[in-house]
Amino acid sequence: MKRAPALRRGDVVRVIAPAGPFEPEAFTKGLAVLARRGYVPRYGKGLFARARYLAGSDERRVAEWDEAVRDPEARAIIAARGGFGTMRILDRLDLAPLLRAPKVVVGFSDLTAVHGLLAQQGLVSVHGPVVTQLGRLTRSAVTAFFRLLESPAPPPPMTRLARVASGRGEGPLVGGNLTLLAHLAGTRYFPSLRGAVLLVEDVRETPYRLDRSFQTLRLAGTLERLAGVVIGHLTECDDQRVKGRIVLAECFASLGVPVLAGVPVGHEAKNHAVPLGARVRVDAEARALTFLEGAVR
Repeated sequence: MKRAPALRRGDVVRVIAPAGPFEPEAFTKGLAVLARRGYVPRYGKGLFARARYLAGSDERRVAEWDEAVRDPEARAIIAARGGFGTMRILDRLDLAPLLRAPKVVVGFSDLTAVHGLLAQQGLVSVHGPVVTQLGRLTRSAVTAFFRLLESPAPPPPMTRLARVASGRGEGPLVGGNLTLLAHLAGTRYFPSLRGAVLLVEDVRETPYRLDRSFQTLRLAGTLERLAGVVIGHLTECDDQRVKGRIVLAECFASLGVPVLAGVPVGHEAKNHAVPLGARVRVDAEARALTFLEGAVR
């Protein structure tokens, strides 16, 4: 797997909006977090465009991506927000500049589509907070975010997780938003999960929708050779009769691989950044997720 150089104070960070529009106040707060760390955020005026539920036209968002990946001064690319829209331009994103000179690509939720594309090309990326989330993260999540971007060392292990299914497994960490992954199943943009540890999280999906997304992945044959599963936040995914985490735990427990839940990743203030494409070890007996590699070099 290819890795970008570690970030340092004074580095330029490109901010892009490949999916949905965002609230200016949350964006400003997130920029302040980056600036206090010594980074130099850079973005174009078109970032604030709105076209229905998108951050401007597909053409604008593709052009913004192209400019970001070609910026010789930029060392990272961070999404302003998730939402929806990345799938609309996935087949038009040029990865060649990143293969020649890797930059750290950061985001989550709708950016799961980009992470999958990067994984196919052997590029490590960061499943981590978007700019509009940075201002409301817990202190520990902010610390984890910058540590992952600035040090080649593996992140500290995540411990005291909830054991869903016993066993131990090791492989590259792949995945992100469960609903996005289900919608990518069957396309050429779905990342390979063979021998991988699958990470999933979601937001505002009822229990039956979580079940449906799992069944889509299962029937597509994507879950047959997993090394393990780790389940992150399932935010607002309950209904009056059942909790989403119980339904999804039952689904993944049926696969016969080690499964842990309670990983601090997703649409909540405690969203710890993790390196996608890096090797991890799932130990359900120890209730621990151990990172064997970092995100940068």
